[in-house]
Amino acid sequence: MSSRRILATLDRAELARLRERYPHRPNARKINAYEDAAYWIDINVERAQDLWLDRAPPLRVLDLGCGAGYFLYVCRFFGHEGLGFDTDEEPLFRGTTELLNVQRVIARIEPRVPLPDLEEKFDLITAHRVCFHRISRAENGEWVEWTPADWKFFINDVRTRFMKRDGRLLLEFHPRRDGNSFFTNQLCACFLSEGARIFRSKALLSADPTRRPRFKEVKK
Repeated sequence: MSSRRILATLDRAELARLRERYPHRPNARKINAYEDAAYWIDINVERAQDLWLDRAPPLRVLDLGCGAGYFLYVCRFFGHEGLGFDTDEEPLFRGTTELLNVQRVIARIEPRVPLPDLEEKFDLITAHRVCFHRISRAENGEWVEWTPADWKFFINDVRTRFMKRDGRLLLEFHPRRDGNSFFTNQLCACFLSEGARIFRSKALLSADPTRRPRFKEVKK
């Protein structure tokens, strides 16, 4: 399945009407960028292929911080069903997920607070370009972030309540302002202690903390 074929299924006229309804916001460059459907479809096809979702049997996918919903829209074309999870603070995201028919739960992820009960478990849980771990800005402009203990709480909550026995959790992070990896020595040790496989900006975890999962893995 190519990006071009998926892009051809979008109602481009309706996407243009969304932009008229939700014009560019000052100081919201990253949000405004989500109107570029061609770019985001291409990015999310790559994300899906990185996880071998183009050759896996049908999976149930939960996308944390689903934004405009492009990843779940792409997953549908590879035969998977998905549910988004995000706040409802961006009108453009609300309009785009409705246009793409992406179902989502409206909630916020907070440190050391269990996620709301979704009444099901998932084969794959994803969070791309994670920002829910950012609490506030310090005076020097750096983010005040979750501690390793906060991450351990979150991972345990997701593992025990939302992951199927052979499920996977993928977390993809922004690099830091200085260009260094998100994974400081302390955070790297934290994620490795939870059984994560770390590759560049991503951490992949399995439901079983003693099992190190693979990115390219087809569920049997």
